[in-house]
Amino acid sequence: MQCQECGKRPATLHFTKIVNGEKTEFHICEACAREKGEMIPGTSGGFSIHNLLSGLMDFHPGIPGAAAAAKPKESIRCEECGLTYSQFSKIGRFGCSSCYKYFNDRLDPLFKRVHGNTVHVGKVPKRAGGHIQVKRKLDDLRRELQYRILQEEFEEAAALRDQIRELEKQISAE
Repeated sequence: MQCQECGKRPATLHFTKIVNGEKTEFHICEACAREKGEMIPGTSGGFSIHNLLSGLMDFHPGIPGAAAAAKPKESIRCEECGLTYSQFSKIGRFGCSSCYKYFNDRLDPLFKRVHGNTVHVGKVPKRAGGHIQVKRKLDDLRRELQYRILQEEFEEAAALRDQIRELEKQISAE
């Protein structure tokens, strides 16, 4: 396959971009990739997952969910190990378990941007998952109940309250 840019050299890099469900493929040679400024795996400026995550951690003021961005990075420091947020974003690892507590205001927006949520909602094993799924359902219903109460939708809130009571009975019966 020939390079789609120059048409002279063989395409050695194959990029696939998916934006809003629309898939676009690019097949270009290494020289054209360098000219375009693309990151080339296996070279000194190549792609690394650490660079990707570091870039995601550098929040900018004005981005929704980045309220902590206004605070200078260097001023956030773990009191246990002395690691600064800037150092963390460069090395990609915490210095100790207390870093989670000290960098928490920056981690939630990061997790939300990377995973779409701040709570793990992955798969649960079927054998041991019944109890966990019921607890998740209870948590969801309780959040929905609070929302309905705030919106003063009391009939819906009463129905949710009844569902919560039924699930709580299931858990206590087990």
